[in-house]
Amino acid sequence: MTNIKLFQDKKIRSLWDEEEEQWYFSVIDVVETLTDSINPRDYWFKMKKREKVSGIELSTICRQLKLHASDGKLRTTDCANVKGLFRIIQSIPSAKAEPFKLWLSQVGYERLQEIENPELAQERMKALYEQKGYPQDWIDKRLRGIAIRQNLTDEWKERGITLEKDYAILTAEISKATFGMTPSDYKEFKGLDKKSQNLRDHMTDLELIFTMLGERVTTEISQNEKPNSFVENLKVAKRGGGVAGVARKQTEKELGRSIISNKNFLEENKHNPSEIE
Repeated sequence: MTNIKLFQDKKIRSLWDEEEEQWYFSVIDVVETLTDSINPRDYWFKMKKREKVSGIELSTICRQLKLHASDGKLRTTDCANVKGLFRIIQSIPSAKAEPFKLWLSQVGYERLQEIENPELAQERMKALYEQKGYPQDWIDKRLRGIAIRQNLTDEWKERGITLEKDYAILTAEISKATFGMTPSDYKEFKGLDKKSQNLRDHMTDLELIFTMLGERVTTEISQNEKPNSFVENLKVAKRGGGVAGVARKQTEKELGRSIISNKNFLEENKHNPSEIE
């Protein structure tokens, strides 16, 4: 989800990468902020071309991510993490460069504060969802889901799981057992961008509830049985998700409909809140 940060009243679009645990910032926004250029895209293009002559490929330190543009649509743009921005700033003659570097450091410091104090992180996250227009009852479930997810990843670390790709595989196993789809498949089903949009931010209440159930049961089984290999953890993940899957199917039988939605939760809630779980 695109997050707007302010530097001297200038808007800087940013995106938190959950897997890498770091911020990515719109390079165009940074260029506009530091140069006051009326055409920051052209400035950035010429800047990359100029640096390339010197043997420096600025594009290699950027990632193409989709951020919300001024018209509200998701558009692909060059983004860089803090380290990358420090390098880019070196090529921009601006009196704002040093204050901006301090601002970047502060953004990173706030994130460290959140890691040390999860309650602070939740308050900031709550405010962010409120700004986006999510209803309070949905926000409460989303934040609870984040806490449950954190407990699960902590448990996996205790069981010796350290690689991001292994976390992704285990998460996919829970999701398949719960919903019959991996997170990647689920994003495609909902029409979401696989890199820049967070699946859980587009789930309905019931989708969030069954996601939490699968991950919480997986955590409980793991704590009881203490699996000591990736294969054993994979089996536990499948069982935990399976519990949520059985509950989901029983719920669908009682309701007479599927609880798996292909809708964008936030947009659907704005247009027709009565049909959102």
